[in-house]
Amino acid sequence: MASILIINGSPHLSGCTATALEEMIGVFHQEGMETYLLQVGNQSVRGCISCGACGKRGKCVFDDVVNEAALLFEQADGLVIGSPVYYASPNGNLISFLDRLFYSTSFSKQMKVGAAVVSCRRGGNTASFDVLNKYFTISGMPVASSTYWNQVHGFTAEDVKKDLEGLQTMRNLARNMAFLIRAIGDAKEKYGLPTVERSFFTNFQDGK
Repeated sequence: MASILIINGSPHLSGCTATALEEMIGVFHQEGMETYLLQVGNQSVRGCISCGACGKRGKCVFDDVVNEAALLFEQADGLVIGSPVYYASPNGNLISFLDRLFYSTSFSKQMKVGAAVVSCRRGGNTASFDVLNKYFTISGMPVASSTYWNQVHGFTAEDVKKDLEGLQTMRNLARNMAFLIRAIGDAKEKYGLPTVERSFFTNFQDGK
C-alpha cells in the first residue's frame, strides 16, 4: 500500500491548515493510500547550524521531530507539507524543520511526489506556496498540482469550511497526487528510475 507523510506546520491542531489537510486525507483513504500526519508547528524546532554532523551520523545532531520525520519520509511515497501564511511566508518553525529534514537525510527522494498546501486569511499565499515547492524541486520530487493554487482562505477553521473552492482544490490535489504515485510506481517497475548525474559541483574554489 502506498503511503503519504503529511506535515502540519501550523501550531493549531484543528485550525485552518488542518482543515485543508483533513480534506486531502479523506480522499487519500478513498484512494486506498495510507497516511501519517505529523504535527510540527506546535513543537520547538531550531534551525540548522551547518555543523556537518549529519554527514557522519546519518541524522541531524539535534535529536527531535526532524529525525522522527526522516524515518517516515524515507518509507513514504509522497509528502504533503501544509503551512499557515505568516508575513507572506510559511511558519518559521516549519522552515527550520524542512531545512534540517532535507539537508540531513541522505536517502534518495527521487520520484517521491510532493505537494504544498497553504492557508491564509487574505494574502501572501502564492509567495508561501513558492517557498515550500522549492524543497521538492531541488530533490528530484515531482510536484502535484490541482485546479487552482493549493490554498484555502479563512481566519478560522469554520471559515475554511465555507471556502468551497479551496476544499475542492484540496480534493482534486489529493486525487492527482494519488494518481501520480501509482503511475510512478508502475513506471518504476517497468523502466526503473531515471539516471541521476552527480559528477559536477559548482563552487568556483579552483579560482577558474
